[in-house]
Amino acid sequence: MDHGQVSTQELIAGRYRTVESVHQEEGRSVWLGEDIELGRPVILTETRLAPLQPEVTPRRTVARILRDSEAMELLCPGRVAAVLEVIDDNGVLWTVMERIEGTPLGEILDRGPLNYVRAARIGLGVLDVLEAAHRRGMTHGDLSPGQVFVQDGGAVVVTGFGLIGSSVIQRVTAPSYASPEQARGSSAGPAADQWALGALLYAMVEGRPPVKDRGPVEATLRAVDKLPLRSPSNAGPLAPAITGLLRRDALERVPESAVRASLMRVVSEEVDEPTEETLLPRFRGAWLAASRAGRGWSSPAVRRSVLVGAGLAVAASSVAVLVTAGRPDDSGASATGTESSRSASPSGSAAPSGDSGAHGTPSPGSNGTSGKGGTSTAPSPSASASSSATRDPALEFHRYVAPEGFSIDLPQGWKRIRTYKASEGTYRVTFGASGDPRTLVVTYSVRLGPDPVAVWRALEPSLKSTYAGYSRVGDIRAVTYQGHKGADMEWLSTVDGVQVRTFGRGFLTGDGHGFSLRWTTPAADANSRANQQTLAVFLRTFRPTAS
Repeated sequence: MDHGQVSTQELIAGRYRTVESVHQEEGRSVWLGEDIELGRPVILTETRLAPLQPEVTPRRTVARILRDSEAMELLCPGRVAAVLEVIDDNGVLWTVMERIEGTPLGEILDRGPLNYVRAARIGLGVLDVLEAAHRRGMTHGDLSPGQVFVQDGGAVVVTGFGLIGSSVIQRVTAPSYASPEQARGSSAGPAADQWALGALLYAMVEGRPPVKDRGPVEATLRAVDKLPLRSPSNAGPLAPAITGLLRRDALERVPESAVRASLMRVVSEEVDEPTEETLLPRFRGAWLAASRAGRGWSSPAVRRSVLVGAGLAVAASSVAVLVTAGRPDDSGASATGTESSRSASPSGSAAPSGDSGAHGTPSPGSNGTSGKGGTSTAPSPSASASSSATRDPALEFHRYVAPEGFSIDLPQGWKRIRTYKASEGTYRVTFGASGDPRTLVVTYSVRLGPDPVAVWRALEPSLKSTYAGYSRVGDIRAVTYQGHKGADMEWLSTVDGVQVRTFGRGFLTGDGHGFSLRWTTPAADANSRANQQTLAVFLRTFRPTAS
C-alpha cells in the first residue's frame, strides 16, 4: 500500500507531516501534507536552498518569500498560493501553503502533450499572474511545471514567488526552464518569466521542455545557453507566441500584450463539437478503444472539453496515490525493467490467481449502484473467450519486469510514464499509454500497519481533501490476495467535469511491507468488458519478485 497512508517521517518544525509526493523536479519536491497541530491539509514544497549572497541570511530569504507571496496573493486573490509559513531546515526551505485543490502541471504533462487550445488556456492563467507581478515590479524567476497548479474547471494557481533574488545563482530549480540570461548568471527580470512561459507552452504541446534535463545542473544550463532550440511541431496556431517568447535576446521577446492577444485568439477560435475526424490526436486511440469495448462517451460528437478532461482526470487520479516512488531513474518505456515480446490475451483467464476471499474479483464498473460492496465476480471464461481471428488487439498484453521488484502483464503499447522515489526503498510506478485515458499505479511501501482495511481508512480523509467530488463506492473490503492479507476500496471523483472511478487493492507482504495496485478509468466506461478484463489480468499476473 502507499507509503503516505501511514506517515512515518519526522515532523517538519514539529507540526507538519508529509503525506504524499505529487511532483518532483530538479531542486524541488511538492508534497501533500498535514498540519497536525490544527488538523488541516496543506501543501509542502521542499526546495534545495542555493548558495546565498554574502549579505543575505536564510532568515532574510524566508522573510522575502513571505513578503512577496503575500503581496501577490493580494494582487491575484485565488490565483497565487497562500503561504502560511516558511521553514529553513539546514539548507532546505519548506514552504507551507494552504491546500490547493488542483493538479501540478507536471503531473498533467506526464500524460503526454496537450492540445494547443488547452495549453493556451493554461498559459493565459499563468500570464495573468505574471503580468500582475511585473506591473508591481516583481519577478517570479523560478517558474516551472512544479509551480503551476491547474484546478478543476481550468483555473490556474501559481506558487514560488520570492525565491529568486537572494542566491548567488539566478535559477534555483528546474534548470530546463531557465532563460539564457539566467543560465549565464545574469540577474533575472520580467524577460526571464517570459522565457519560462514560452518553455511551459512548448512543454505542453510537445510533451517535453525546449531543452531537456541533461543531468548535472551545470550541463543543463550550458545547453540552455548554447544549443539551438528545435521548433515546436505540434503547436499549431500557438507557434508564433512560443517562438516569440523563446528568443535568446531578452530584448527581442514578444511583449506580453501580444502574447495575450495570440493566446486569446487560439481559445476563441476553438470548435465546440469536433467530429470523429477532427478529434484531438491524443484521444483518437481512446475513442476507438472505447467504441470497440462497447462503452464510449455519450455520443459521437464529444465536446473537446470532455475529451481533455478525461486525460486530466487520469493524471489527477495519481495525485492522490499517497506514496513516493521508485529507486531507479525513470527514462521512458523500457529504460527500466525488461519487456518480453510475449503477448497474452485475458480470454479464458480473467479471474486473478490467489484467493480473493468471499468477494471474488471486484468490478470497477458497477458505477456505485450496489449499496455496500459494489463488487461482482470476474467475467467467466465463456464470457471472455474469443477466437484469435476476432480477438481485440486492445486486449493483448506483454510481460513487464520492473527492476524495483515486481512483474505484471501490461496492455500492448503501455509503458511506465512516471516514477517517484522515496527513502527506505518505497516507490510508486505509474503505467499508461498516450491516447488511453486509463492508468495503473503500483506502489511499494514500508512500515504499514497490520490491518489493510485500517490503512485504507487512514488514507480516506486525504482522498476527500484531494479529489473533487470524492465519493467512496461501498465498503472497504478485507480480502486475501496471493495468500496475503489485503483490502479493496473503490471511489468516484471528478476532474475538469469528467467523473473517474478508481479501484484500489492493497496487500501486505510481511514485516510491515506491502504493495497496492490502483486502476483508474473514466467512470462512464468502467463497466465495459474490456476494462473488467484488463483489471482481472492485472490482478492475476501481478507478482512481487523481491521484498
